[in-house]
Amino acid sequence: MISRGFFDDPSQNPFVVQASYENWAPWIGRETRKGSHVLNTEYEKVPLQTSNEAPPCDVTQDRLVDELLKRKVSTIRKLCKSCNVETRGSRIDLINRLRDEMKSRQTYDKVLQSVGGSSGGWSVIMCPHGIVYSVKFNLRAESPRDFTDLLLSWKHFPNVCVYDFAHGLAAHANLRVPDKPPFQPHEGRLADPTKDNVDATVRQKFKVHLPWLVNRLQYPEANGHPVTGSNQHYVLYDKFQRSSNKDPRDVLRRVDVVPELQGSLNSQVMEQLFAALRKNNYFLNNMGPSSHVFLMRNIIEHRNNLLNEELQQRMQ
Repeated sequence: MISRGFFDDPSQNPFVVQASYENWAPWIGRETRKGSHVLNTEYEKVPLQTSNEAPPCDVTQDRLVDELLKRKVSTIRKLCKSCNVETRGSRIDLINRLRDEMKSRQTYDKVLQSVGGSSGGWSVIMCPHGIVYSVKFNLRAESPRDFTDLLLSWKHFPNVCVYDFAHGLAAHANLRVPDKPPFQPHEGRLADPTKDNVDATVRQKFKVHLPWLVNRLQYPEANGHPVTGSNQHYVLYDKFQRSSNKDPRDVLRRVDVVPELQGSLNSQVMEQLFAALRKNNYFLNNMGPSSHVFLMRNIIEHRNNLLNEELQQRMQ
């Protein structure tokens, strides 16, 4: 950005970094990342086969259906029409027909593009106060792979992650590191998914206490987090995202099962961030890749500083 002022032709600028999978690293705070190298395995999202089968993409059909449920009926009808699917019936009828047709690669791609997944976007990790710790600029559809890249690049793996596709994140991360699965115990669930535990959770009669979220363990566990002392790692659903839950055992991923998280976890900070950033899309989307990343990082840096100052003032 600085050297632009010294060259009349942008192509002469020796410091330009072209957008490619080799030169496209996420940003992670200096005190948060393991080192100067961070992961970006987004190139593995590219499907290799050319058959008519739907690609083995990290964005599953179930997740696409969840996104379609948020769309207006008129939008779904237009999508059905473009996919040569019957357009009569209720919202559920239309979505079920699209789901059947998504076995075709062509229909899958159309649905994926319609929900805005094919054009990339931002993958962001925040704390409950709204401070952005990591941001990844996706060239392809956002998936659990992006968040796994970020988390595996962290110096200390967080004890609790809240994600709208929790079971997908846990499965992908544990497959990436089979010798030492990150989300344990119970594959990131809060308890052993026995029938009794699942039934009690459904009846809201089951709670799992994580006291180290409030008070650090007196005797830290081996490889425990430096703040909590615990080496347990869970991935949970936000209470507003239970519609993504297809496995009955994953009721044990509900945030409201943990009393220590009630009142201290603002699950809407992510929506608030994107609502605030959406007004910048009209100029960010017209910029080149390097300029987009540079300016986005500046916007986030100023926002982080402002939130930190406000938090300190409230504490004082």
